[in-house]
Amino acid sequence: MKTLYSRFSLILKLIFLILFLVSPDSLAQEMSSKTTAEISWFFVIIGLLGGLALFLYGMGKMSDALKNVAGEKMKDILGMLSNNRIMGLITGALVTAVIQSSSVTTVMLVGFVSAGLMSLSQTIGVIMGSNIGTTITAQIIAFKVTKYALLLVAIGFGMLFIAKREKVQQYGYMIMGLGMIFFGMGVMSSSMSPLRSYQPFLDLMTQMSNPILGILVAALFTALIQSSSATTGVIIVLAMQGLITLEAGIALSFGANIGTCITAFLASIGKPREAVRVSAVHVLFNVVGVLIFLPFIEPFAKLIVSISPSAPEGVTGMQAAAAVLPRQVANAHTVFNVSCAVIFLPFVTYFARLVYRLIPDKPIEEEKEIQPKFLSDMLFHTPSLALDAARHEIKRMGKRVDLMSSAMMPAVLSGDKESLLAVRDMYKEVDVLHKHIVTYLAKVSKLELNEHQTLKLTNIMAAVNDLDHIGDLIEINMVELGLRRIYKGFKISEPTQRVISTVHVVVSDALKAALRSVVEEDINFAHRVIQMKDDLNKLTKQADLHQAERLVAADSGKFEAYSIEVDILEKLKRIYYHSKRIAKSVIELDEVEKHEAA
Repeated sequence: MKTLYSRFSLILKLIFLILFLVSPDSLAQEMSSKTTAEISWFFVIIGLLGGLALFLYGMGKMSDALKNVAGEKMKDILGMLSNNRIMGLITGALVTAVIQSSSVTTVMLVGFVSAGLMSLSQTIGVIMGSNIGTTITAQIIAFKVTKYALLLVAIGFGMLFIAKREKVQQYGYMIMGLGMIFFGMGVMSSSMSPLRSYQPFLDLMTQMSNPILGILVAALFTALIQSSSATTGVIIVLAMQGLITLEAGIALSFGANIGTCITAFLASIGKPREAVRVSAVHVLFNVVGVLIFLPFIEPFAKLIVSISPSAPEGVTGMQAAAAVLPRQVANAHTVFNVSCAVIFLPFVTYFARLVYRLIPDKPIEEEKEIQPKFLSDMLFHTPSLALDAARHEIKRMGKRVDLMSSAMMPAVLSGDKESLLAVRDMYKEVDVLHKHIVTYLAKVSKLELNEHQTLKLTNIMAAVNDLDHIGDLIEINMVELGLRRIYKGFKISEPTQRVISTVHVVVSDALKAALRSVVEEDINFAHRVIQMKDDLNKLTKQADLHQAERLVAADSGKFEAYSIEVDILEKLKRIYYHSKRIAKSVIELDEVEKHEAA
């Protein structure tokens, strides 16, 4: 039903698209029929806004599809980065070129730095590379392929409507999004064509050659629409009509670079220090790069002209400029970002030191209630990363449950009241993290998730709840059994303690393996938990025989001791049961992934 609804909604959107777009040529004809004095600003404005809306919508659809198709692999590639800054640069460029968003790359880096998987120095190389990756968008849209835009929209829509496999549908969204990007550019270009002969507008564009003004205008525009790629698209549309000079296009592209990192910096306000530092690196890198190139815009423009294709023979004036400027602007954008990366790459360590000085660690405050470390709303743009953040937080929660498990047995079997109450207090942190993770996952469930992500979310939620049940068993049941032992005033014999401790060792190993299986998504650890069932059954049978022998022995208080000892073993088996449930969820997810791959 949901699929039918989404397809019906898609059809309505396409119908609206066709009605709105009939077509950019008709818009151009309507406007070209006017004299210079009769330019209809209404059609200019709706053409620009409508084209920009289509461009942004197509960009969003293509980016979302690319993240769904390749986001998991790109995340893994980033996570395996070494200290090699050159590999970091290359990886950052490739990842951003694939997922079409330097912001998403930056968010990934924040998560890895927070998790201790990467150092700030490593992220600097990746950020430099991400700037290079964003230039791929400019290179693509510099090709004059707007006349094929509707073909791409039609192909993408056909894949969405016919295909049943979700992966094929994502490729359909990607192709349709690319078509809408080109179509939006066509609408903007057609709406601007009459301005080629409108002298006041030409005079205004001439002022963009003032680099300071051009940078400020583009930075503000990028900050408002939150997309440097869209700003670059508008710059290239202006170039397609010959409305700007190359120098103006370079200044505007510089502004787009600054504007995009302002957005990232604002998004990091109020976030952990690691997030602020990564954003600060992005801001410093782009601003300093622009300041270095700013005095040399004219010679830089001459260099770009020399390495770019020239105008066709016989084409002169504004038509010649329109023929070559889009590629020149795209090349300038690429050369600038590559040059900045090459210049700054040897100074990565110094960059990191500077950022640490600018944004030092907060002074150590008095210990407060534990807070989640990895759960960030910034990750909601990429659900796969949000789910990974939840897994990292589960690791923190699991460590505390494991500490409770380790501390409970000596406390329950032979400890005093204080040691038992100390175990009970350990559950407070487990409970706080459990509430935060469940609340976070509830928010993630409201995002647009694919089937695989939905299944992963369900499994993670189940694992969190099973961990909390284990914490409950220790905090309530096990501690209560220890307190009963103290109140009744008897001791558990050394042989019985050894029997119970042996069972506890197996259960504790199962808990650790279950945690590793869900946190690391490691199927081998999950199978290890399942295989422990036979060992546990043998040990519990031996324990049962030992308890039966104890019951018939002539010890004082034998029945009270027997009752508590049996309950302890029963609660240990319940802990193993929840550990096994966690492992089974990992195995089920692995089987689904293998089925989808086949």
